[in-house]
Amino acid sequence: MWFAGYASVFDRVDRGGDVVRAGAFAASLRERRAVPLLWQHRPGAVIGVIETLAEDARGLRVVARVTHPTAAALVARGALTGLSFGYRVTASRGNGPRELLGLDLAEVSLVAAPMQPLARVIAVDVGGEREVASPSPSFA
Repeated sequence: MWFAGYASVFDRVDRGGDVVRAGAFAASLRERRAVPLLWQHRPGAVIGVIETLAEDARGLRVVARVTHPTAAALVARGALTGLSFGYRVTASRGNGPRELLGLDLAEVSLVAAPMQPLARVIAVDVGGEREVASPSPSFA
């Protein structure tokens, strides 16, 4: 089962008062090391493989294959649509909101409640049958 979505959406304040700026992941992505796909940020719970991870105009776009049967079923049914990421801040500015300008990306997770409400799975492919979730009006 494959999905595409955004682990981060640029220029939107998250529930923790942070806002990720475009280019924040650039240095980390240039290193091209493998980034694990985890269940709820749990280090020992690898549930798949990230195939594509890149910044675009909207945010940090991810395309991944979910290999864990339970996680795949939840995503396929639309019961689990949240995305998030683990990171270390390498550059920031301000504190209300804090602008995240440089991030060392550690992992991407499927989560029940993402810190950034717009960080979501937006398309699912289950055996060649694609389903696209409509982004909320505030997403555009």
